[in-house]
Amino acid sequence: MEAHSEFVSQPPRDLAGWVALFDLGDLPVLACTAEALEEMRANEDAVDARWLAETIADDPLLTLKLLSHVGRLRRGRDGGEVETVVESLVMLGIPPFFSAFGPQATIEDRLAAHPAALQGFGRVLLRARRAARFAIGFAVHRMDHDAAVIHEAALLHDFAELLLWVRAPALALQVAERLESDSTLRSAAVQREILHIELDELEHALMVAWRLPSLLVEMTDEHAAAVTARMRNVQLAIRVARHSSAGWDNAALPDDLRDIGALLNLGTDAVARLLLEIDAAAD
Repeated sequence: MEAHSEFVSQPPRDLAGWVALFDLGDLPVLACTAEALEEMRANEDAVDARWLAETIADDPLLTLKLLSHVGRLRRGRDGGEVETVVESLVMLGIPPFFSAFGPQATIEDRLAAHPAALQGFGRVLLRARRAARFAIGFAVHRMDHDAAVIHEAALLHDFAELLLWVRAPALALQVAERLESDSTLRSAAVQREILHIELDELEHALMVAWRLPSLLVEMTDEHAAAVTARMRNVQLAIRVARHSSAGWDNAALPDDLRDIGALLNLGTDAVARLLLEIDAAAD
């Protein structure tokens, strides 16, 4: 089957070429999100910002679109940045949100002819949602007042991988198959070999280009010179979500438990219980 014209089958030569491939306004969202938005649009006067935020905040690509939209509107204005989905909706207003965000294209429709890509997207989405739950759980334990931003940072940490599955499914599949065939390979090395870039680089460049909040950009920067407690919170949530994606017997998990314990000032047994409680709460 030939690739759809909207899909990229040959990687751009450099990071700038990759950044140019992505049109924020054209990004699809999850079908369940699109459906929920249309149900709310029909009675938008009754929609509460927090109610709408719950729908948006579980969808990484719509979260990106909203934060970028508000960031562009506020460009050059005085005052602090709008850093969360709730703050963005309160600042924007419900009717202007629905005016700016009409009926959304869906990921399921975009990848209908590429079931393996849809499955790959789903795996990354599940991991991102679990990481976000772990991250906010850690942040609440630490009594961090930026818990909502920490949740978003973990949810969005791997959004470039999500975009790859949507825009270049054949290339995403090559990367995934290469890593599955040899567990000793590093993801960054395989990405650079096949894509000519590392996805962390693409993610950072897109966050800057799309004017996402600076605190969010800082928390997801894998190459920052100094690592803050909030960044460590996000990084450890992502680590444990990755290592436990196939179960709780991964050989890397003891190190994760030790490091999370150091962050939260808990023993490893208490950390293990906390992780299981956070994971079970989503069922």
